[in-house]
Amino acid sequence: MSDVLVVLEVREGQLRPASLEGVGAARQAADLTGGGTVTALATESCELDAAQLGAAGADKVLVSDGQNHSGDGAAATIARVAKETGAAAVFLTATARGRDLLGRVAGLLNTGFAADCTALEAQDGSLIFTRPVFAGKALTKVRIQGDVAVASVRPNFFAPASREASAEMGTTQAEAGKAVVTGYSGQKQGRPDVAEANRVIAGGRGLGSADNWHMLEAVADAVPGMALGASRAVVDAGWRPHSEQVGQTGKTVSPELYIAAGISGAIQHLAGMSTSKVIVAINKDADAPIFQHATYGIVGDALEVLPALSEELKKLQS
Repeated sequence: MSDVLVVLEVREGQLRPASLEGVGAARQAADLTGGGTVTALATESCELDAAQLGAAGADKVLVSDGQNHSGDGAAATIARVAKETGAAAVFLTATARGRDLLGRVAGLLNTGFAADCTALEAQDGSLIFTRPVFAGKALTKVRIQGDVAVASVRPNFFAPASREASAEMGTTQAEAGKAVVTGYSGQKQGRPDVAEANRVIAGGRGLGSADNWHMLEAVADAVPGMALGASRAVVDAGWRPHSEQVGQTGKTVSPELYIAAGISGAIQHLAGMSTSKVIVAINKDADAPIFQHATYGIVGDALEVLPALSEELKKLQS
């Protein structure tokens, strides 16, 4: 049996939703290799729900006494706990923080790592990780050389285990770090994070200019819980912040509904949203690549379609 350590990401005292997906991936890995113990580790002090984490797949939960996030301190804590628990694998989520910690943890454990994984399997008792390469145009399978397999899992590709169980709670000491995060600063938009939303509407160059973005916002306002996304071209042009970028160099999303307005469907964008359950494409170019991946397509100018769409959605809400 192989025990797995999975790192929980906490932001301002709150557990990030992607962490539950990481726990689900860790549970899958443990089951594939014989049904070992899954230990979830929070490297910052926080309040966690034992029932929620147990249902997601964790058998044990350790919460450190660290008060602020530190990249080097968190990595040292993870490596120490991995050795103490005898973990055969360490999982992180492929968020900005997870990417920062991945190489640090692998280095401290003197092992290799697999980044941004989208699937798992077992072969001869070892884990095999599937990860996209060449902007998602190909997939490669990786076996990690080393005593511990360290990997980050791409958000929205794994699910919590959904089992009836409660995790055993415990504490651990945080290792000191040289650099410490003392606070966060950013725009509060009142909308969900595009990477965590179940409904997303994204805009591309087909909107013409930043002045027309209010048309996307009107649609988002008419659908509860809808987040705003953008293509790389839009972000590069300065119309929207990078936090909204969907694609290879942005965020990966997999919502129930994804509306692509004025987005042609370049491979780099598709790499970030092609696993969406329902894709609605709006583009005046009938030959745009996005239509090859869309569940529903509207051939028309987004500047004409979006106002009509928002009006109809408002009627449905009323």
